[in-house]
Amino acid sequence: MDLSNRTVLVVGGTSGIGRELARRFAAAGSTVAVGGRSQEALSELAEEGFGTFGIDVTDSSSITSARDAALDRYPELDTVVIMSGVMLLEDLRDPAHFEAAQRTIDTNLMGTIRVIDAFTPHLVRRGAGTFVTVTSGIAFLPFPPMPSYAASKAAVHAYSEALRAQLDGTGVGVVELVPPAVATAGQEKVNPHALPLDDFATEVMRLLSQEPTPREILVKGVLMHRWAERDGTYDGLVAQRSQALAVLRGHRG
Repeated sequence: MDLSNRTVLVVGGTSGIGRELARRFAAAGSTVAVGGRSQEALSELAEEGFGTFGIDVTDSSSITSARDAALDRYPELDTVVIMSGVMLLEDLRDPAHFEAAQRTIDTNLMGTIRVIDAFTPHLVRRGAGTFVTVTSGIAFLPFPPMPSYAASKAAVHAYSEALRAQLDGTGVGVVELVPPAVATAGQEKVNPHALPLDDFATEVMRLLSQEPTPREILVKGVLMHRWAERDGTYDGLVAQRSQALAVLRGHRG
């Protein structure tokens, strides 16, 4: 991927990884726009020179409006990065967890599908472009306190694989970004092993610029998650990560 001349929309780019990647794409020479729900963050990004669009990935009409506005301003849009996501704790013994599960799946999985559906006709008409979907190391090595998050990201992985197969021959590629724990959005407070955001973004941009672009963007910090089953470490790592269930009230870790 030539990062110096892309026209990129980062959906969910108002904070954390998405915001940093938007800045990295811009620094590499690409034209970059950001979509998100936080009007305050969008105003800050507009002051930095980014195009900005309000978008809620759980609302189809919001996505349609943002798409139309983005394509009107950036008719050469060729890259859509779908960063939007939520991470919620769930105690599966408590029926009240269902609300968190529903929100997680609606945002992480259905939100991704809604955005892809909105922009697929444009990219296919262009005959060239890239979707960048975002999963997680947790898609491949579950973190038991966040079951629906793990399920949603595993589903996005499977969906990305199917999308890539269906778009074969159209000129539209699908790249899956698989982050480990990254020191942003409070992760640095609960996980001392979280990868510094700057280091993560630097490695991601290096991998994206490889020729050919890898189907999966796997920084070194996520390899133990991605290949746990293959390497025979899966059961032991899941047992180790299950100790974190102690964060759920009344659960003995």
